[in-house]
Amino acid sequence: MKTLIAALLLALAATTGFAQADNKPAPRPGYAELTWDDLVPADWDPLKQFKGMNFGVLGDADPRAQQMLKKMREVWDNAPVNGALEGRKVRLPGYVVPLEEGQAGLSEFLLVPYFGACIHTPPPPANQIVHVLPKAGVKLRSMDVVWVDGTLKAQRGDSYMGVSGYRMEAEAVTPYVEKPAQKAR
Repeated sequence: MKTLIAALLLALAATTGFAQADNKPAPRPGYAELTWDDLVPADWDPLKQFKGMNFGVLGDADPRAQQMLKKMREVWDNAPVNGALEGRKVRLPGYVVPLEEGQAGLSEFLLVPYFGACIHTPPPPANQIVHVLPKAGVKLRSMDVVWVDGTLKAQRGDSYMGVSGYRMEAEAVTPYVEKPAQKAR
């Protein structure tokens, strides 16, 4: 349990791990490029209710640790969204978590801010998960890194992979290309 609580805390700290992209496709005209921090209301503190708690003293079998984990999941699943983004045309980078796939490719997926979210680690807060509906199926695999351009809606969704706070009808889904490392001189 200690390791699960620690994983949740580390996951929250890792939500803004995108490097600056070099050869990134230009955003569509009228689309604002967002970061994952933009999706979180400025006054929301996901750890507020847990300040002063010493996670290190709780063992895996301790009922207090299990209760704390349950409470943390409730807080994260009900994380508030940034209402100012409602209906805006935006562009956001992230990792793909497949939900629905057909012959044409993925028809639904979650966009998450860090590798392994919802698959290898517990899901991040709902305000860090976007349920994406591409215009047409897209050929992607789990944890592919992409840019998604579309209209963002503050709409909670619950899937077997996690609770999303946003929904995006995607106009475009393109590969994310990271800036190459500079060579030492």
